[in-house]
Amino acid sequence: MKRSAALLLAIVLTLGLFVGCASRQTGVADAADTTDGAAEAQYPADTPDPDAAAAPEEEPEPEPEPYVDPYEAVKNYWKPEQLTQEWGPEQVVEHLFFHPIIAYPRYAFHDSGASQAQRYGLDDWMVTVDEYNKIIQSVYDHDYILVAMEDVWSEYTDENGAQRMRRNTLMLPEGKKPLVISFDDVNYYDYMLAEGFTSKLVVGDDGEIWAECVEPYTGEVFLTKELDATPILDTFVYEHPDFSLGGAKAIFSLTGYQGILGYRTQDNLKIAADAPERAAFEEYRAAEIEAVKPVIARLKETGWTFGSHTWGHIRLSDKPLQTVITDTERWADEVGSLVGPTNILFYPHGARPDGGDWKQTGERFKYLQSQGFRVFASVGINSFSYIKDDICAVICDRLHPDGTTLRGGSSGKTLDWYMQFYDARDIIDLDVRPPLGVTWQPKS
Repeated sequence: MKRSAALLLAIVLTLGLFVGCASRQTGVADAADTTDGAAEAQYPADTPDPDAAAAPEEEPEPEPEPYVDPYEAVKNYWKPEQLTQEWGPEQVVEHLFFHPIIAYPRYAFHDSGASQAQRYGLDDWMVTVDEYNKIIQSVYDHDYILVAMEDVWSEYTDENGAQRMRRNTLMLPEGKKPLVISFDDVNYYDYMLAEGFTSKLVVGDDGEIWAECVEPYTGEVFLTKELDATPILDTFVYEHPDFSLGGAKAIFSLTGYQGILGYRTQDNLKIAADAPERAAFEEYRAAEIEAVKPVIARLKETGWTFGSHTWGHIRLSDKPLQTVITDTERWADEVGSLVGPTNILFYPHGARPDGGDWKQTGERFKYLQSQGFRVFASVGINSFSYIKDDICAVICDRLHPDGTTLRGGSSGKTLDWYMQFYDARDIIDLDVRPPLGVTWQPKS
């Protein structure tokens, strides 16, 4: 009897263990099981645990900010109701012009392989990047405002039905004085690449104009906005939008014999059409032309304009008419076809087609005017202008900040001519320029 009872108890215990094991294997927990593992077993893997911290929801990607062209703020800075000052035709519109600026003056004046004559030439006609920055800041501090040449002059029909030029009345903000700036030879000639200048203009990833530069001591190629006149002026205007009227920047005065803006877009007429090397040259030239187009487009979008400096930088005062015709046609074909039409001609060397008698209208002047030029700019001691009364044209002079005028000129009088813009004694970098002296007296 005892043995039977014991056997029965053993069977019951065994069945209990079996049922307990089976219940765990099917995911059903014992009510008495309170371990962490048992709590986890109450919820299948694909069922969320209500006691667990909720997983953070992924935030949606923020909408990208719409692109805003920084030039828009410049173009729209001055409102029409703020333009309350009349600047009439009898008042002077000042005009300064520069050549490309020297990015590495110590290299240009002392360490390059240039001859002494070449270095002295740079000293005569160029300013350094530091001098240029100071000049731009100074003209701004003197209350000048950039204006577009096409707003200064316009063509009209007089009472006799003849086409003539006239000076417009400019509407300016109170206290501002109009200023035109132009840049000659923005072509990045071969000699410049070897003497401490930047090498070309490009459109950067930000959509703005940068300069490509080759560091002369290391050969490193990089982009910069700090060593070239164009992006420096762009940056200054973006930081001082009140310096520009309606988005005006400056004018590029371009030749064509070594391309434009650092791109070798010129044809090489010495390579015959059937020469074996012609195909490779045409491919190279076509690539340069395509590469410069977005640069031109961005410059034109942001207030820069273009003028002719002749194709070959020829002296218009003494070239035969046929030479002037050939040169003008080539400029139109190789440069005008890229930058668009222009009515501005900047005289190379400042040499007028009709010599010193600017009231004269000879055959060269008549031909150039017939090709669409209306504003003829030379170089002088002030921003003088004269409207021709026998033909639709105006002639004018530009002032030239450079080593010659910064040093005071032969008479020392140029210090006073430029005092309305800056004091040359505060601008010139005598520590880096050649030791050629000055003709002005130091500040007391």
